[in-house]
Amino acid sequence: MERIPPMRRFLLLALALAAASAARAQIRLPSLPRLPLPAVTQALNQGEPTVLDSASDLRHERIKRLIRDNRKLIEADPNGEPIVRGEILASGVSDEALARLRASGFAVDRERTIAGADFRLLVLKTAPGTATQKVLRELRSADPNGLYDYNHIYLTSGLATFAQIQGAPASATGRSEPAPAPRIRVGLIDTGIDTTHPAFGESLVHGWGCGGTQHPDAHGTAVASLLAAHAAAEIYAADVFCGLPTGGSVDDLIAALGWLVDERVAVINVSLVGPRNALLERAVHSLIERGYLLVAAVGNDGPAAPPLYPAAYPDVVGVTGVDAHRRVLLEAERGPQVMFAAPGADLEAADLKHRYAAVRGTSYAAPTVAALLAGPLSSPDREAALAAIDRLAQSAIHLGAPGRDLTYGFGLVGSADR
Repeated sequence: MERIPPMRRFLLLALALAAASAARAQIRLPSLPRLPLPAVTQALNQGEPTVLDSASDLRHERIKRLIRDNRKLIEADPNGEPIVRGEILASGVSDEALARLRASGFAVDRERTIAGADFRLLVLKTAPGTATQKVLRELRSADPNGLYDYNHIYLTSGLATFAQIQGAPASATGRSEPAPAPRIRVGLIDTGIDTTHPAFGESLVHGWGCGGTQHPDAHGTAVASLLAAHAAAEIYAADVFCGLPTGGSVDDLIAALGWLVDERVAVINVSLVGPRNALLERAVHSLIERGYLLVAAVGNDGPAAPPLYPAAYPDVVGVTGVDAHRRVLLEAERGPQVMFAAPGADLEAADLKHRYAAVRGTSYAAPTVAALLAGPLSSPDREAALAAIDRLAQSAIHLGAPGRDLTYGFGLVGSADR
């Protein structure tokens, strides 16, 4: 008889449970106020084609602008995705192969390791004037036992911070407080956050990256504030952008994962999106096998768009967003990578002016799921991680077809309304 892998056994069980249960107890979180939506957000909710097309093309326009403004640092791979110019990532390279690489003119520019996952990454610099695409093809052909890929650059997955909320500046005492709960430990790989915002008054934030300097950014601040809104949180926040054009590169993501493994943070929120990358996939797989949970936004390229990563890697918890009416965001990606849905519009999150702003996108749905999964997981544990996903799947509210579907996954979690 064919042996069914543990994760597949879990998914089959979770699907059966999800289909069989018509009424479930929804895990309740403190509600975030619903806000008047600006015109562009209203148009998205109403499905106006021109606005939806614009939302679907937004990431690609950002990529074109990023490359155009930084041609000396960034170029495109064959699919138009941004990569660091003249850099190749390598793993599993033998000493003999590495010696041949150096003799051929390659230099090992830097090394990233995930000690707890037995993963080593080399960043190779190509010789000046050589074509990165051609070099990668030659490396893969010359050393089929090694793993080589571009140093892709990943982007944030929130559409925008659309409108500032009117009123007095935020204060730690002037807002509704979360229900008392044990402090959760959760990792965050994103842009920098403004830890002085009152939204983090009840949270403990550990920072990493950028040589110890701080580069607060709207996206990371908003995502982190949503983590803090759902529970008393100890947030391990890795800034992989640092205000640099090449921020969000795969080697920085892997370095951040290494830090979070060193800290044994079991649940890691990644509201970033990009193409499939062999080195990042290997690192993510190594972590999941060791009991870590990665929660990732599925992205906003539209329902018919190709899958984005890391959400689409096997066993990553992919999260889509819904609006206040429990309708999936029209710009949200669909597919088997969707495991859960959570509120992703009609939210307010911390901004860089010590106020709160309306936000929309799958970026802002992911932290709700990360907070829910982090509650029962104090340290990495494979069986405990699978059990946490199973419990959350059983609590989910079905919004689509019975069982797990391609739009809402197992269903909606984190909604205060039953």
